[in-house]
Amino acid sequence: MTPTPALTWAQLRDLKCAELEGAADGWGRSSNRADAARDRIEQHMLTGLRDTQEGEAAQAAVTRLRQLGRNFQYVYTECGLLRTTLNSLAHEMKTQQRVLAQALDDAAALRFTVHADGSVTYPAAGEGLIDGAPLRGGTASSSGAAGLVPPSGLVAPNPNAGKAQDITDRVTGAVRAAAEIDWRYAGILRRLKAEDGLKVPDSTWKDAAADASEVREAAGAYLKDAIPRDASPAERRDWWAGLTQEQREEYLAVYPDQIGNLDGIPALVRDAANRDNLQLLIGKLEGREDEKSVTQLAGLREIDRQLGAGTHPPMFLLGIGDEGNGRAIVSFGNPDTAKNVAAYVPGLGTSLDKDFAEGDLKRARDMAIGSSEINPGSSTASIAWLGYDAPQVAANDLSASLDVAGEEKARSGASGYNEFMAGLSATNDYEDPHVTAIGHSYGSLTVGLAAQERGGIPGADDIILVGSPGAGARTADELGVGREHVFVGAAENDSVTKLPNSREASGLGSGVAGGASAGFVLGASLGPAGAVTGGALGGVVGGAAGYLAQGAQSRESDVWFGTDPAHQDFGANRFRVSEGPEPIQRGHGLMEAHSNYFHPTKDQMSADNMSRIVSGASSGIVREPPR
Repeated sequence: MTPTPALTWAQLRDLKCAELEGAADGWGRSSNRADAARDRIEQHMLTGLRDTQEGEAAQAAVTRLRQLGRNFQYVYTECGLLRTTLNSLAHEMKTQQRVLAQALDDAAALRFTVHADGSVTYPAAGEGLIDGAPLRGGTASSSGAAGLVPPSGLVAPNPNAGKAQDITDRVTGAVRAAAEIDWRYAGILRRLKAEDGLKVPDSTWKDAAADASEVREAAGAYLKDAIPRDASPAERRDWWAGLTQEQREEYLAVYPDQIGNLDGIPALVRDAANRDNLQLLIGKLEGREDEKSVTQLAGLREIDRQLGAGTHPPMFLLGIGDEGNGRAIVSFGNPDTAKNVAAYVPGLGTSLDKDFAEGDLKRARDMAIGSSEINPGSSTASIAWLGYDAPQVAANDLSASLDVAGEEKARSGASGYNEFMAGLSATNDYEDPHVTAIGHSYGSLTVGLAAQERGGIPGADDIILVGSPGAGARTADELGVGREHVFVGAAENDSVTKLPNSREASGLGSGVAGGASAGFVLGASLGPAGAVTGGALGGVVGGAAGYLAQGAQSRESDVWFGTDPAHQDFGANRFRVSEGPEPIQRGHGLMEAHSNYFHPTKDQMSADNMSRIVSGASSGIVREPPR
């Protein structure tokens, strides 16, 4: 409910918006000091303690310092929100002041009188229809809706009446709008307050998430509308470079979710924004009991733990979000300063959960470490890219499980992956960095389709496909980097790399159905047991016959999504990997051979070969004959 305005046009005219902006600057300085203190704790004090001290006392000090850093992060966020709230208030008020000033100028030029209540008195003018005498003046007042001039009856209207009505409507409209703005921002400012005490628990971050959402909505015209979402990554890079330091600070404080996930923004900036947004997301999901929120919260907390613990190579959070199955883009090593950059796309079943935060991030980190060991003179950044909704396996949701059989998820992910890679190209310091695109499982289809989009994968020099059910291509030449730069790892016991093609699968399905039906009918003459036995045997025989019949019409190299990348027909470079345990081998998981490619101990050969490719030393890979 908007209150009746107590503001007058004279008060609006005399409002000193510069004082609001000055107060905003003061909160901005407080925010910056808190950010500097947090940085000193995280980058210097904690690092020094971890490197030089051990024992319970050292661990207790680390815990206390982390809490202190968290407190400073909260101060940074809230002070930044206050700064933007005040600046946005001043921005909106100045807009209404301009409307008012123009109306007052028009009144002065016409020698009209504007009264304290906004009504406007105008002089006699025009000629009467009967006697030709000037029509008397009067006073116009606004009833609320601009542009409505009361009817004049049978007499000719004073030409000043309409002008006066327009002026009073503009004056009154500006005052009413300013009163609504004042009321709205007063509520926001009242709610921007912290809980008592020195700690910043999750409940406080939950309040901070609500605060940020409210300020974002209020500051839409002031900041958000200027974010170049539809621009290219290179244009976004230039937009950010052209902002003043104060503007950058405001965007980071109010829109960390937008800036942190905007391809083309420098990695250090994205990391800072996403670390703040991570805390807001944790606060947002805290206390929710639905399965999605609980799952994503566990993943966010594990990422937060790793960021707080510190890693080598250093960890950069290039993207984070809770949309869909969750978003997380994590780099080990700075992709803007690294000569070698690799971006790995995971596949089936991947979502923002604890397994991703522990397993997939470890794959990226192991790749960064391995590449640096193979080529220590060349810097490397290795990225885990969960920027799309990978197909999920859900026992209670058949449609979700069937997503893996189609290309829709991969095609959607391919576009996002290419935009991300274009962002890396836009911000990397090297004129020609060495870039490797890596796809695992269904992620290899995403990478393959990305490579076949117009222009290919931006900046990509090499492509690695491991555990692939097909890349959506007939040959390696279709991937845009030249077949000599396409590398494939396929374990002998990885059943995903040997999936039947769609024609064989169709033959298998129809054969099972037809054979089972025929067997049931024939066996029914022997009674119920015969019907069951006949149906089962008929299904097996029919399925095999259907599979073989359709297989005879297919190429040996055909798999579900095109040509088997490990087959000679595809034309890629196959590198040696471990055979992996058999699916039914005691003590091993059914899909273990599909999951070991990145593991430096379970499949050292594969991990080393990929590290050689990523580090620019692909000539040293150990090769394996194609299928």
